[in-house]
Amino acid sequence: MVAKPDVEVRMGGFAAAARERVNRARAALAAAQDAADAYETAVASDELEDALRVARENGVVVESGQ
Repeated sequence: MVAKPDVEVRMGGFAAAARERVNRARAALAAAQDAADAYETAVASDELEDALRVARENGVVVESGQ
């Protein structure tokens, strides 16, 4: 069965949003680590783990972090 174009557009939008969430979480984690803020590092780490989980469970490929 061929996917309908509107489904592909919505999934493309979801994939882009999932990737952006991962990128924001990675940036927040880096900033928290640079600031040596243990609490913010823990919060940002949890957010990154959740963002990566959501992406993985929905088949969204994200670039590996540095």
